[in-house]
Amino acid sequence: MLRKILVSQLRFGMYVHALEGSWFDHPFWRRKFLLSDPVDLQNLRSSGIKAVWIDVEKGLDQDIVAATASPAEPGQALSTALVEQPTAPGARPQLCSVREELQRATLLLKRSRQQVTSLFNEARLGKAVDPQQCLPLVEQISASLARNGSALLSLARLKTKDEYTYMHSVAVCALMVALARQLGMGEDEVQEAGMAGLLHDIGKMAMPLDVLNKPGKLSDDEYAIMRSHPERGHAMLLAAETAVSEAVLDVCLHHHEKVDGTGYPHGLAGEQIGQLARMGAICDVYDAITSDRPYKRAWDASGSLARMAQWQGHFDTKLLYAFVRTVGIYPLGSLVRLQSGRLGVVIEHNAQQLTAPRLKLFYSTRSRTAIPLIELDLSNPQCSDRIVGREDPAAWGFTHLDELWT
Repeated sequence: MLRKILVSQLRFGMYVHALEGSWFDHPFWRRKFLLSDPVDLQNLRSSGIKAVWIDVEKGLDQDIVAATASPAEPGQALSTALVEQPTAPGARPQLCSVREELQRATLLLKRSRQQVTSLFNEARLGKAVDPQQCLPLVEQISASLARNGSALLSLARLKTKDEYTYMHSVAVCALMVALARQLGMGEDEVQEAGMAGLLHDIGKMAMPLDVLNKPGKLSDDEYAIMRSHPERGHAMLLAAETAVSEAVLDVCLHHHEKVDGTGYPHGLAGEQIGQLARMGAICDVYDAITSDRPYKRAWDASGSLARMAQWQGHFDTKLLYAFVRTVGIYPLGSLVRLQSGRLGVVIEHNAQQLTAPRLKLFYSTRSRTAIPLIELDLSNPQCSDRIVGREDPAAWGFTHLDELWT
């Protein structure tokens, strides 16, 4: 639903749908965006534009802002409140829907990008890293996943190839936290798993940029250089300003080991590899193959899980099954075909029935045409349709499916 408000009433977390006036009257090259950048807010207030239209289904409504914002710094207060959502010690964050958490997760990922980029750039310059400064970020990621287990995991997958090096670490942090919770670990262990995920690839900051960002296949010499990043990262963490746990060090050093002993750097096998490192191997590979890279396009999330299950000797099988339960048989954004011949995108999981998620339907394979958007909850007892298979978006030429669920 659209609502017209004054520019002075704009706050962070609102989704700007349209600007009043001519395109020439304002400095924005885009008309639709989530308001999360202080520069954008300042530019809007100084542009001379009197009013804007906001979409309250994609962002915050004016009523929510009024109830949440601080009189002193309403915009900043709301931005912080959306991301941090403080809870009492020992209390569990309140559960919410994917749609509600997507707003917070968007802001959190932007903050994460800035923090991880800064941390990694310091490492690239040869400065001693301070893992302690990552703790608040890990806690905020953990809190987001406690409110809703799908929103942040799915958004973190939608990174550009240019920001992959940094945002990959954020995504693996989130996946590690979610997997640790799925395995029933205590909260201290969950936080440790998240820290391990965030720092597992710090050694890539010691890699030459032309090798790290090479758009084509690496030569044997270049591949040998890249294979050294776990050991380089391990050395960086040992030299860090504040000590990290043995488990975090182990994940950094051994997340490329395989259970059949063919991994690197030490060719460890089976339970010679620590549990967190075996978890890290799964989370690292899943995010890598479902993200756009300089040298390849992302695989679809659901199909990626099926491929990983076929790689004999690569992963701990029990942990992989737990990982599938974590992200869902059909992760958010998966394209599926229904018995009725309709195609839909998964927009929300059903924890009680992994094969019966909520979908947004948009296409008929029988008529080969688009159909009006409709949401369908397959877990509804009155629903007679069901999923009969996954579909590859590339095979259908669908390039903008993410817009249907984000």
